[in-house]
Amino acid sequence: MAEILSPAGSWESMVAAVQNGADAVYMGVGAFNARRNAKNFSDEDFLAAIRYCHLRGVKVYLTLNTLLTDRELDEAAHVLRMASDYGADAVLVQDWGALTLAREVAPDLPVHASTQMSLMSLGGANYAAGLGMERVVLARELSAGEIGEICRGCSIEVETFAHGALCMCYSGQCAMSALIGQRSGNRGRCAQPCRLPYGVNAPAKNTYPLSLKDANLSAYLQEMEEMGVACLKLEGRMKRPEYVAIVTGIYRRLLDERRAPSQQEAQQLYDAFSRSGFTQGYYLGKKGKSMFGTRPENTPEPKELFAAARETYEKGERREVGVTMHCIVRSDAPSVLTVRTEDMEICIEGTVPEAARNRALTAEELETRLRKTGGTVFSVEHVDVELDDGLMLSAGAINAMRRDALEQLQQLLEQRGTQHRRTFDAAPLPAVLPQQQELRFTCSIAKAEQLTDALVNCAPEMIYIPLELLEQIDLAPYAGRTRFCAVLPRVFRTADEEKFRRILQNTPHISAVAINNLGHLPIVDGLALEVRGDFGMNVFNSRSLLFLKEQGLHTATVSFELRQAQIRDLTKYLPCEAIVYGRLPLMIMENCVITNNVGCNCQNENYLSDRTGERFPLLRAYGCRNEIQNSHTLFLADKPDYRKAGLSLARLRFTTESPKECVQVFRRYLGENDYTPSDITRGLFYRGVE
Repeated sequence: MAEILSPAGSWESMVAAVQNGADAVYMGVGAFNARRNAKNFSDEDFLAAIRYCHLRGVKVYLTLNTLLTDRELDEAAHVLRMASDYGADAVLVQDWGALTLAREVAPDLPVHASTQMSLMSLGGANYAAGLGMERVVLARELSAGEIGEICRGCSIEVETFAHGALCMCYSGQCAMSALIGQRSGNRGRCAQPCRLPYGVNAPAKNTYPLSLKDANLSAYLQEMEEMGVACLKLEGRMKRPEYVAIVTGIYRRLLDERRAPSQQEAQQLYDAFSRSGFTQGYYLGKKGKSMFGTRPENTPEPKELFAAARETYEKGERREVGVTMHCIVRSDAPSVLTVRTEDMEICIEGTVPEAARNRALTAEELETRLRKTGGTVFSVEHVDVELDDGLMLSAGAINAMRRDALEQLQQLLEQRGTQHRRTFDAAPLPAVLPQQQELRFTCSIAKAEQLTDALVNCAPEMIYIPLELLEQIDLAPYAGRTRFCAVLPRVFRTADEEKFRRILQNTPHISAVAINNLGHLPIVDGLALEVRGDFGMNVFNSRSLLFLKEQGLHTATVSFELRQAQIRDLTKYLPCEAIVYGRLPLMIMENCVITNNVGCNCQNENYLSDRTGERFPLLRAYGCRNEIQNSHTLFLADKPDYRKAGLSLARLRFTTESPKECVQVFRRYLGENDYTPSDITRGLFYRGVE
């Protein structure tokens, strides 16, 4: 049966999930998780939570799914060792450095690929398997058919979201909160700008084109289970414990009873939390405006529903552990009690019985005393007694034997998963000799007309061209004058893999390919192309650079959420590139904001407008998707600091610029003019993120 995985943003939420039937819970410890604003757990609370859950047969997954700086890796290593020692059942990671760190310091702790890794294809899932991960959490935007295809072909477990909030942007690819307010979603501090009002090609008004309804796949649980989904994830670490209790309890019943929700259960899910109702749009492959909704701030609390929910986890134990007992009482030998669960047993020796002076102990009396487990989590399902005639064993002796057996069994259950686990200190990373080399400029284009003779005459080391533009551009006139790199789309599907490979094989004059996703690596495997890591790989620390080098990459673009000093201090295991000019991408979205609000209008210029009047250009992305660009243009030509960060390459990212403006910008970075665009920003180059 598929696993029900519930959120545990606090101790109370964890108890609510367990008492209402969760098979597993996920929780964060400290700051290294994607919900840093949840209460989360201290080290001591984390150990207590694991013991509480394991006693009741519930698994615990640690969320370590944020990007980590070099300075944070030592603390992350401590958390990983602690999780392994405490018996956590798995850790979810996003960061490539965290992945390699986990394998080194806690090799027996299972690793799951977080949805923050943006995995959306069979190739990506199987590549994660090849890296030793035991489960992949798929992107929320996949349809039922796409999920089923991955389940059928994937060699590891597949987890998918079944209920709760949907991000407008693909998880792991959102920079809107970071660039606008320095609160990085990749660092667990998202300020949820997608829940604010915006206008499309018009001033902002009381419309919410980025605010998706919550997902509710309660009617499709059996279908997902039959297609091979191993885990159904319920979102909500920022939600109240009552919400966790209600949603977990309903999903537990539906899965066990193999049915769709009743009208009453559907209403309870709605009342617990919704944004103008729910959506199944992605799962059913039906995108559009109907997927969007909001939740007014003054929405009244469903007091009766929440009060009933609290009783499910505050009024006694509902998650009893069933045991069987076998008690042997023979003359002239210590009494013996064996207590068993489904997978564990404990055997206790008691006192030697005496000959009965008045009335002998009966089997019924012995069983009655053994069944008295009040005050514990245990319930006795069956007692088997072997009792010689004419013996006496005091109530105190029987109680002590029962108590000792249950206490030892409880300890065994609480420590489940801690046996035979190894932990190590992280070995020092290999040293790299600093290399003095001249910084070279690259550029990327978003429109075919931006590639001109004048741009090529600026002598870029590489020009990055989106894969989907290659069939529109003749590269022959520029061959030998510069190099070209095909950029694989950040968002794609399993069905695109062969198509992408065919384009790369059949396009002349391409010498490199830029990847944004683990799923791109199988596509480019064996091709005679230099592989470059693009910004979608979210490189945040030196370990990530070393990991990408081990995967065969030639260069890596570092995250634009890093500030200059952090880039400078990276150990450059690969030649590093950074974006030093251009509108930075804020979101890449499955739902077309343009079509939803003004109709299919990609051939014209489109923008998103916020409440302050800022305009964010909307660009078309591969597959009729949208990419929101920043309202301001990153500009560092007048700042020498990017030249002091140890970079090999500096990229000029052209998006909305005219062909003439592209050349003007390039010439400015070469020091040949004084051109400065309007509305510039320094991005996060000096500020960094929380």
